[in-house]
This record gives sequence, C-alpha cells and structure tokens, in this order.
Amino acid sequence: MPSTEILAETIEAIEDIAADAIGSVTIERVVVGLFFTGVKLSTGHVGACATPVKTIPDAVCCPSSAHAMPFPGKMRGRRAASLLDEVRSQDGIRRAVGIATMNALAALCWDRRPHPDADMDIDVDAFDAAAIRPGQKVVVVGAFVPFLRELKRRGQPYLVLEQDPATLKADEMPFYRHAEQAPVVVPQADVLLVTGTTLLNDTLDEILAAARPDACKVVVGPTVGLVPDAFLRRGCDVLGTIRVTRADEFLEVLAEGGSGYHFFGKSAQKIVLRLRRPVASREGEDAHRSPRLATGAASPPDLVRQRQRISLP
Repeated sequence: MPSTEILAETIEAIEDIAADAIGSVTIERVVVGLFFTGVKLSTGHVGACATPVKTIPDAVCCPSSAHAMPFPGKMRGRRAASLLDEVRSQDGIRRAVGIATMNALAALCWDRRPHPDADMDIDVDAFDAAAIRPGQKVVVVGAFVPFLRELKRRGQPYLVLEQDPATLKADEMPFYRHAEQAPVVVPQADVLLVTGTTLLNDTLDEILAAARPDACKVVVGPTVGLVPDAFLRRGCDVLGTIRVTRADEFLEVLAEGGSGYHFFGKSAQKIVLRLRRPVASREGEDAHRSPRLATGAASPPDLVRQRQRISLP
C-alpha cells in the first residue's frame, strides 16, 4: 500500500473537518525553496514539505522542466482545494506543492478541531519525545542528521536505512543498510524513527506495516502535518512536525535557501503530536517494560511542563 493512501486519508479528514470553509480558502503565496516548499493560505496558515530536488534530474533547462511546477506565477488567488490534486502527482515538485497546501489546511483544521486522541507538545523535539532507553535498538529511515548525531553521542545501537549512501558520514557507514532491505531491518527496531520524506516516495505505509506492533513508531519532519488521523491508524506513537508562527518571515527563509537551522525558534516551532492512551493502558505498558512509548508516564520533567493537553470543545 503506497503512502498515497495516507495522503488520501488525510485529505478526506481535512475535507470533513473544514467542510464549510475549504471552498473559500485561497492561496496567498507559494515558495519552492532549496530544502523546503512552503504554502501560505488566505487564512494566514502555512504548510511545508521537503523539496524533492533529486526527483527532477531533467531540470537542466526551462523547456525540459516546465512541467515540474504547477501554474508558476498564477497560483496566488487559486482555490487551495484545487492544489490538493497535486498530492497525487507523479512529479516530485508538484506533489511537494500539493502536500504543503494540504499541511497548511491541516494547520487550519487543528485550530478548528484539535484531534481528540492526540496531545500537542510545543517546542519539543521528536527525538526526546520517543524516550529511547539505553540498549534499545533504533532504526532510522532516512539520513536525518540530528538524530544520527544524537544516537552516536549516546552510543545507542542503531541502523540507518537510506537510498543514497553519499548522504552518510564515514563513521555511519558500518550502520548503513540500503532502503531495499527495509522488510528485514525494520522489524528489528524497538524504536523506529522515520523521516516524513517517505510520504514523497510512497514508502511510509509499507515501512510502518513492517514494524513490530510493540515498537515505538515516530514520523518526523515538516512534511508531516497537523491532521494525524491516518498516522495514528497505522500505529504511530509520535509525530514530529512544525507550526509556523511568522508566516512571511518563514517563507522568506525558504525562498533564500534556508532550512530548519534558520527557522526553528524564529519563525516556526517544533511540534510533537503524541497518541493519547488511557491511564490503565499506560500503567500496563510500564509494568511490562514495553519499548513502546507510554505517553505521559515516562516523559522527562521538561516535556511534562511543556505539554499542552487539548480536548474537543
């Protein structure tokens, strides 16, 4: 099952939550940056997606790459809902614009209806939210540099699945496994850390399906939005994403080739969505020392202080 199923289910949820408003929401600005693509809506909400620059090898001149961008110069004022069709595009850049639009609408949806089964943590890193214990085996899907750096610092056992070994450092190569080995490597994980870019290459669903039921599953990156329904149905424990706080400043950073190092703490916040579990379930998991995350039971004190519990009105 390709990741387009997750995207399709997310769009369904958005259309349900914002049914009375989605038809009138328009695009204010689109930026396709070197690292991230961003979309701002007429409501002020912003969504982002990783820019899949490696998917456009033919982008060597204007005529050969003209199809890679939907409606350049003509997107302002278009209905946001019309760009959701690009989520199904086979072209990476067009899909990135579609996902960024979807995530902007997801931010609107969270403001209208926070998910009833998820807690939001603000200014918390998804790595910390995973609450990895010493000795647990970690599998990282995608060469996510901050996670690999912290795993090495801790001396934590890990493997990294990646399509392009050139993205890894020399001291990481002994732990490298090609992405094609996912069916063998993923089930070994006590903690599975997956980059949201797997939504772009249609591999996320099969990765999550290959994980053990008791594994803590974390999907992270600006490509992940604030409508978690499809992810939670697939057993995800933690979603790490962003909330844009200064829309225009954020888009300017993207337009100038900026990345997370340039917008976190300035124009965007790190956000963690956690699956909310009944107290009895959490206590049972603690008693059996399951590697799966026990929300709220084993969180560091600073995470507890920063937790923003949100319920339906």
